[in-house]
Amino acid sequence: MSELDDLAKVEDTEAEALIAEADADFADLALDAAAELEQDLELEVAIADVAADAAEVDAEVSEGGADVAVEDETEAEADPYREFRADLRRQPGKWYVIHSYAGYEKRVKQNIENRKLTIEGGDLVYQIEVPMEEFVEVKNGQRKLVSKVRIPGYVLVRMDLNEESWQLVRYTPAVTGFVGNSQLPTPLRPDEAFNMLKPIFVLPEEAEAKAGKGFVNVKGKSKAVPINIDFKVGESIMIKDGSFAGLPGTISEIKPESGKLTVLVSLFERETPVELGFEQVGAL
Repeated sequence: MSELDDLAKVEDTEAEALIAEADADFADLALDAAAELEQDLELEVAIADVAADAAEVDAEVSEGGADVAVEDETEAEADPYREFRADLRRQPGKWYVIHSYAGYEKRVKQNIENRKLTIEGGDLVYQIEVPMEEFVEVKNGQRKLVSKVRIPGYVLVRMDLNEESWQLVRYTPAVTGFVGNSQLPTPLRPDEAFNMLKPIFVLPEEAEAKAGKGFVNVKGKSKAVPINIDFKVGESIMIKDGSFAGLPGTISEIKPESGKLTVLVSLFERETPVELGFEQVGAL
């Protein structure tokens, strides 16, 4: 009878071990699912932000071109963004999003481009993009065109997905996985891909503006470049140039589009508003 009891105890112990192992497996699966869900939510937020930015830019473009009379309907139909959207649909493969370490996006792009030349499945990886955005930074009165990664931690890859191409991309150094179902990721919808890739398309007007001096804003179909300014209303500054050089003042208004400030200067014991360029003032 004791042998049967001992055998029952052994079986109970083994059963408990199996149950504990199964619980651990379920816990790991739950953690993996939670991580994938968090990545999906991050990407959804990023896509929504990009779509909102695109809508805002389109509104600015429409407003900027409202005063221009349309004389040639054929020219109006030749919208460069329409051509870009059509090109995206014609290109082979689909766009997938991969998650990388923040700050390693450009390195991941270069690593995939190198790996696709020598690893099986590379002929199915067609394009890798890290969407960037430009903005004008005004610091110490000086303007500078700055470029930064639009969605940190994400890289876009156009590819035909199979086991070889999946492994090539997934096991690239600094890649943490595909966004979505890591084993069978879902590609971006055409409108999502367009909104995320739109910044890489340079309109002819923008190219001309960058070649010249008008890099803040170009009228017509071009987009406005955001301006990041380190001045604040109410800030005390020192005038460096012009008729009032050497006098302190207080910023009362900032005009990013024109690169001007309205500064209150004390003249004859009265505050007088003076319009100055960003480059004409500095920290007090």
